[in-house]
Amino acid sequence: MSPVTPDHPSRPGGVRADDRSVERAAPRRRVPAPRAGESPRRRAPLPVAAGVAAGWAALTSYLPVAIVLGLVQLGADSTTLSGTLRTALAGWLVGHGVPLHTDAGPFGLAPLALTALALWRLTRAGVHVSRAIGARDSYSPRQALIAAGTVGLAYALLGALAAVLVGAGGPDVSPVRAAATFAVAATLAALVGATRTTAVTRLLSTRLPGALRDAVRTGLVAALLLLGAGAGAAGLAVATGGGDAADMIGAYQTGVAGQAGITLVSMAYAPNAAIWSTSYLLGPGFAVGVDTAVRTSEVSVGALPAIPLLAGLPRGPVDGLGALLLAVPVLAGMVVGWLLARRMARLAGPEQAPQRWGGLLAPAALAGPVAGVLLGVAAAVSGGPLGAGRLAQVGPVAWQVGVVTAGVITAGALLGAAATRTLTRSPRGNQPRRRDPEPDRRDLS
Repeated sequence: MSPVTPDHPSRPGGVRADDRSVERAAPRRRVPAPRAGESPRRRAPLPVAAGVAAGWAALTSYLPVAIVLGLVQLGADSTTLSGTLRTALAGWLVGHGVPLHTDAGPFGLAPLALTALALWRLTRAGVHVSRAIGARDSYSPRQALIAAGTVGLAYALLGALAAVLVGAGGPDVSPVRAAATFAVAATLAALVGATRTTAVTRLLSTRLPGALRDAVRTGLVAALLLLGAGAGAAGLAVATGGGDAADMIGAYQTGVAGQAGITLVSMAYAPNAAIWSTSYLLGPGFAVGVDTAVRTSEVSVGALPAIPLLAGLPRGPVDGLGALLLAVPVLAGMVVGWLLARRMARLAGPEQAPQRWGGLLAPAALAGPVAGVLLGVAAAVSGGPLGAGRLAQVGPVAWQVGVVTAGVITAGALLGAAATRTLTRSPRGNQPRRRDPEPDRRDLS
């Protein structure tokens, strides 16, 4: 009797009857055999692979911060190389969500462009470690978790070391907080890459209910559409107030290199502005200080610091043609509902019976909560304090964004899916009806 290997369901002798459909739905990639005279590729030790991958991810996300802050501080006479590197290390920590405790108060507004870069490199670290330990296409959740957890542990050690170096001659940073934040972020990001490399995502997708898969896909598309609309609105607002932004940059008097660095720092916060603009379109808006509000119905901000990104803030409530912006979230929900109905009709094919209402409306209704969770998390990470004074509260309220997004997308997706299902005729209905063949007169005699 051949042994059963649950971690490797694709091996001969370890395939169960209920797993054969999973293998047919997710075939393994063919790995070429080694040529004659060549030795098989050796697996790297797990600690070595995780340490190298985590270190490379940290270096590739730290260097852009050091270059940009080096440009900003190029015109300062008292700036030293060690001071610039330590400041860049502090900015690198903030980009991972680790707050700095300065004399002016806590600073925790993370530049999400840097955050996205770091998460992408950590995802690739999960891919590289999974390949190094020979877990590629293994269908093993255990190996994916081991690879991701090891990367998270190595990255946590780097985060704690960075916190100690920054705290030695600058703002206070908690090494425990840095290690915990780095461990969670690195483990989750590396798990994404590890599950894709080990083919666990294909295994899970075949076992999830079809309605849930369609709901996750539709909710993700809805969240991306809303963020795209928010980014477009934010870019238009900044372009409209480009003169004020240029005056703010020129007021720093840091030279051409310093102004270029300030521009790059502002671009690093562009994803934050896109999320805030999305919250503005949805209705909850955002704050740029304590007791301030930027909404379509109200704008009360008071005096603001000379930050170029704030030059695109609206001057007052929305009126006139600007009120059409309020329809953008509902239109996004209707678009994803239309896409869902068209996709399900296409998958059904012309020979299948028309899709039942329950099978169509269930994923459309679940897409709203999925989009709400995604945008709620995005709103939570986009804000943070800029000191202990008036700017201690900056950004949108996460739960408000999540609840409004869920309601708007659910209503729009249901309306779009139902309208598409009603107005689109069934492919079978477009075909001409067959006539029964006339009987042969000779058979009647």
